[in-house]
Amino acid sequence: MQPAAVSSRHNRASSQTIQALHIPEALLKIQTVTAVTGMSESTIRRRVAEGKFPSPVKDGTRCTRWVAGQVSNWLRAKGAV
Repeated sequence: MQPAAVSSRHNRASSQTIQALHIPEALLKIQTVTAVTGMSESTIRRRVAEGKFPSPVKDGTRCTRWVAGQVSNWLRAKGAV
């Protein structure tokens, strides 16, 4: 029973609210970026490769984040905000 409790706590601790988008310097997880853009992770990564979406920043070998201000600016340019 304990592993489920630990897992549940971990999920809550690792979630990020969409409100982080309002902090220009915030580093957004891919789940947050997909939620605010409505695009899938594969579409976001494809558009990054094409130069049509802001590039993420690497914060370690397994940590990729998007700068909230850049995502917000992209949304504004698309007329989504």
